[in-house]
Amino acid sequence: MPQDAPSDLTNWWCDPSTEYAFVGFSYEISACEHAATLKNDFANIRKTYNGRYIRLYGTCDKYGYYNNVVDAAWEAGLGVHALVWFGFTGGDQWKHRRDDLFATLHSNPKAKFVTRVVQFGSEPLYDEVLPAIQLAEQVKEAQASLASLQIPVTISEMSYGYQTNNNAGLKTVMDVVDPIDAHMLPFFGATASTAKASWKYIQNDIDNFWVKHAKGKKIYLTENGWPSKVDNASQKPNSLGAVASVQQERDYFDLLDSQCEYFKNVPGGGVGWFAHIYSDSQEPGYGILDTSGKEKFSFRPRTQC
Repeated sequence: MPQDAPSDLTNWWCDPSTEYAFVGFSYEISACEHAATLKNDFANIRKTYNGRYIRLYGTCDKYGYYNNVVDAAWEAGLGVHALVWFGFTGGDQWKHRRDDLFATLHSNPKAKFVTRVVQFGSEPLYDEVLPAIQLAEQVKEAQASLASLQIPVTISEMSYGYQTNNNAGLKTVMDVVDPIDAHMLPFFGATASTAKASWKYIQNDIDNFWVKHAKGKKIYLTENGWPSKVDNASQKPNSLGAVASVQQERDYFDLLDSQCEYFKNVPGGGVGWFAHIYSDSQEPGYGILDTSGKEKFSFRPRTQC
């Protein structure tokens, strides 16, 4: 990155059609990681894994914390899929998080140069945090607020979430979001077994749901992974045949990597996929790194083909 922010965003971002295959990691910030930790992890994502982006997960409610994310991303040369976190306990704290994030986006001169998109999530339709029509209004209000910064807005959701409540999300939200930040967690499929056997599920979800309804919009798989273990009740699969292990997690990402040409050619400019999540210290079982910071398996997916 240059030492100082440019004067505008002209020719700043790559063409979205070049953003296919592996693009980066989900990264949880619920522990309010120190600025030095963010810088170290983001640099590792960029240098070791050739990541382009981090997709935030969870939240840190320290006022102005997103400034630390911006600084770390700028230093590492990463973009950010920022997140307005609703959480799992209800309430209106998300409004304060939204306002704090937007204040930083407008006040930090580097913010618009690292923030690729703002997401409302995670899985707000499935969790019914707001009626779909109100969520769509939040997206539109955010688009208006961030228009001068040229930051797109979306939600982070799985296909099933869009179809709940009589397809309410498809009727109101899908048409207003900018890119599509889609969840892909085939471990929870009704007929899930092994990671190697999950391609039919993945391709069907992309081809017959996301592409069909995206209508040419760019698609990213953001919350995307397979667990190496089941740590709590919320992680239990819906199929008795679903297998969680380190080998299965590795097989899942090897499967995605083997389908680079498919992801490159999906309508809308290809599909870029994230690995959910960076470390087991953020979400047990899903990390590429274990809790000590070591790789659970070799992970060097392609970023182009």
